[in-house]
Amino acid sequence: MKQHDPGDQAHEYAPPPQVAQPRAKTTLSCFGVAIPLALLLAGCGFHLEGRVPLPQPIRRPYIEAPDQQSDFVQSLRRQMLISGANPVDSRDQATAVVNILEDAVTRRVLSVTAQNRPAEYQVTYTVRFSVAADGKELLPPQLVTTMRAYSFDESLLLAKQHEEAILQQAMSQDLADIVMRRLARVSGG
Repeated sequence: MKQHDPGDQAHEYAPPPQVAQPRAKTTLSCFGVAIPLALLLAGCGFHLEGRVPLPQPIRRPYIEAPDQQSDFVQSLRRQMLISGANPVDSRDQATAVVNILEDAVTRRVLSVTAQNRPAEYQVTYTVRFSVAADGKELLPPQLVTTMRAYSFDESLLLAKQHEEAILQQAMSQDLADIVMRRLARVSGG
């Protein structure tokens, strides 16, 4: 009787080797489509996400805020840098002043459990701002707000506090995007 070697099976059932196909034609055709598409999009005013070009009067802004370290102010500063603006550290160096009049986060209970404990919260982030340059108001006070809800569980208190902090940071980025779009529409100086 012949003993069966498990190594024989591996050779019997091995698939045939794969042959690599050249991809140069595919890559060239992608570039052939991508370049005209990019030019077309650039021509119609399309910009990559996060890159909102600011008008000349707001190229060197000073951000005046009660809390320079708030999530919103930090997000706005990052967005300005991405857009090619150069936020300055003093009013004297600025071509415009973005005045943050209100930067507030509030939280309220949306629902409770049968034991009358919070089960869901709503977080509201509110920002009110105005823009001035050379003593002229370029943008009157504007109010922007965003709201989000999240579930709450006392047994996961630390994790839920972390979740709320991440949520507030994401909301501040959303508000900074909205403010940047409004700043991009400012005219004159």
